Amino acid sequence: MDSLKYVDLAEKNSILTSWVNQLRNVDVQQDRLRFRKNLERIGEIGALRISEVMNYVPCEIKTPLGVKSSCELEKQPVIMTILRAGLPLYQGVLNYFDNADSGFVAAYRKHNEQGFEIKQDYVTCPDISNRPLIVTDPMLATGASLCEAVNAVLELGTPSELHILCAIAAKEGIKKINTDLPQATVWCATIDDSLDENGYIVPGLGDAGDLCFGSKLQS
Repeated sequence: MDSLKYVDLAEKNSILTSWVNQLRNVDVQQDRLRFRKNLERIGEIGALRISEVMNYVPCEIKTPLGVKSSCELEKQPVIMTILRAGLPLYQGVLNYFDNADSGFVAAYRKHNEQGFEIKQDYVTCPDISNRPLIVTDPMLATGASLCEAVNAVLELGTPSELHILCAIAAKEGIKKINTDLPQATVWCATIDDSLDENGYIVPGLGDAGDLCFGSKLQS
């Protein structure tokens, strides 16, 4: 694990751990409103932490009684997510970076007899060139779909920095990001050790998209 590069948002005990516990807990996670809200809260904490490593420029703020020297973000980020499970986590980040632009990727696992393949339907985003890019994905399992989605976005431009925010990450997924997207910083609320034979995180929490929005028809 020491060879993996990541930022653990829960490295110190905080209320964040309680939100992750509720996401996992089979007796709590069926409350869709609470499930979405907890992902949104994790997104807000992630946004705050990511903002601490971004670039700032000096500014002066005029108050009713004078002028205060301060600083502002050098550039507003672009916030992206993979539909549909990433939406609540994305919303939490957008709550804090409220002047940011947004982009979306439609990608999913299509299961077959050999396991699964990644299906990607479209990418829509503003210009990311020389701007911070924050990508939200609640479950970083194998990392295959996330890497494919991010690489599709990177064909459109080169961001000044790349951050990937997830609620639960598997070690295998972090390794995949470190290898395929070495410029990225991975931020996660908790880390699990393994994946099952279907590529799902264990112990994980189940299907985040279904828990957020309801079961979907399989295709």
